[in-house]
Amino acid sequence: MTYRAPISDILLALNHGAGLQAAVQAGHYGDFDGDIAAAVLEEAGKFAGDVLAPLNRVGDEQGIKLADNKVTTAPGWPDAYRRWAAAGWNAVSGPEAFGGQGLPLAINAACTEIWSASNIAFGLCPLLTLSAIEALEAHGSDELKQIYLQKLVSGEWTGTMQLTESQAGSDVGALRTRAERAGDGSYRIKGTKIFITYGDHDMTDNIVHFVLARLPDAPAGTKGISLFLIPKLLVNADGSLGARNDIHPSGVEHKLGMHASPTCTMTMGDHGGAIGYLIGEENKGMQCMFTMMNQARLGVGLEGVGIADRAYQQALAFAQERKQGRAVGKKGDGLDPIIVHPDVKRMLLQMRSMTAAARSICYATAVAFDISARAKDPKVRADAAARGALLTPIAKAFSTDIGNEVTYLGVQIHGGMGFIEETGAAQHYRDARITSIYEGTNGIQSIDLVTRKLAANGGASVWALLDELNGIVKQVETSNDPGFGTTGAKLRDALGSLERASKWLLERVASAPNDALAGATPYLRLFGSTLGGCMLAGEALAAKSHGDAGDPQRYVTVARFFAENITVQAGSLEKTVTDSAEAVNGADAVWLG
Repeated sequence: MTYRAPISDILLALNHGAGLQAAVQAGHYGDFDGDIAAAVLEEAGKFAGDVLAPLNRVGDEQGIKLADNKVTTAPGWPDAYRRWAAAGWNAVSGPEAFGGQGLPLAINAACTEIWSASNIAFGLCPLLTLSAIEALEAHGSDELKQIYLQKLVSGEWTGTMQLTESQAGSDVGALRTRAERAGDGSYRIKGTKIFITYGDHDMTDNIVHFVLARLPDAPAGTKGISLFLIPKLLVNADGSLGARNDIHPSGVEHKLGMHASPTCTMTMGDHGGAIGYLIGEENKGMQCMFTMMNQARLGVGLEGVGIADRAYQQALAFAQERKQGRAVGKKGDGLDPIIVHPDVKRMLLQMRSMTAAARSICYATAVAFDISARAKDPKVRADAAARGALLTPIAKAFSTDIGNEVTYLGVQIHGGMGFIEETGAAQHYRDARITSIYEGTNGIQSIDLVTRKLAANGGASVWALLDELNGIVKQVETSNDPGFGTTGAKLRDALGSLERASKWLLERVASAPNDALAGATPYLRLFGSTLGGCMLAGEALAAKSHGDAGDPQRYVTVARFFAENITVQAGSLEKTVTDSAEAVNGADAVWLG
């Protein structure tokens, strides 16, 4: 089936759930006209549906090929990428000084969802380029910016992020790639990186690699890591492309999903060392890389939203067409479409509501980042930065977990046909699986949430967010809309569970860290399902009051389903966080026995 971007759902989540409209009215976005969002997203949806979505199956079936140290992408991909970049899509949120459109990150976040939904393997390439732009703009020298930034912003060149080595995955400090100072201010890098997304391809003339390496006199661990910019092709003084640098793809991975996205082993140093240029300061590379990773983690969360929405659209269409059995109480001959059956309705509503909740959380993260960069008041910027930091691990982990769960349900609704590749449901399931692993596994996101983000400033960011969510719940409780059912009560209980679990973890992080870590993953789920439930309720209220979202009652139904089926699990998750640490910490007895 074809993909159709859910523009009305996206705009409701963006303007009301994520707070873009309120931020614009508060003056945090300067002279940005919020009405432009609809026009931009409509065009993005058209391009995605007409150009990218038809290549999704082609990419999965054809994959990529490596020969003579060069990667060839699937048929039609180079042309699609050139059309995409020429239309200005890579430059949506790029800095205007280097050819970007300067639109809010929140608008680009919605576009990222659309690219991911239409063709997730394609959308992964510009996602990393945007992260490269962030790092170069924030930490690069003026000279490097002048050479590389405009090309990256336009999409004429793409970027990569190179951290992982065979012995250094999540433990980045164990990397062995070496950098040596050259007499001209550049560096020579030697080593091998693995799992490098779009490490090589034929869609652009040049690729700009951002590589972590260690200098000979560097301190051990992460304190001794530096970040280097290494172009695939060196750039001449006049801006033209020169000789091939000493970096090439020496292998490609054969993967469960994302077949059209090249995942490369990159080798540097076969001919004396790749020429690289320092980003930031020596031994301060992790600070620079985190600039890239925070952007990328939000982007991966949006991948989870996008693939979930694509799976939902396909499952809904299938359920409306596939006839099997008869509706309860129906007499006579003839079969009914499976969507009449309550369990199928339940699965579809679960897919729809979970996708919507993840979408709102990701968009809220993007709006927080925008305000932290754009607001005039320093306190507003600082508070927004803290909010964005808090939401980032939730946006990444909760949304990609949702992507996996929703694509699983998509296969289930298709029944046996979902297990057959020709329907496409299986591809969504396969493609989604990596999202909870790369850019920091979801377990690491949970640890980050508990040990850093929750504990920051004594939990001030968490308490501020809970106060806002409490306001939404009060509005639901006083709305007198029977369509909400027990939504208010379920959300109220969930807020209580989240508050108690947060306080319990804050105490344990300092006094018994293993107890806190044992409950980190269920805590992130508790946080995400409570936050998502409240945001969906807020959007439903906004749809009713603003009248700009079609039939508002459908949003009330979605919010109610999520509260009564997903958020209602908060009490159990709280107990898992607070009561299960002893069992987890005693687990060695199981396998040692």
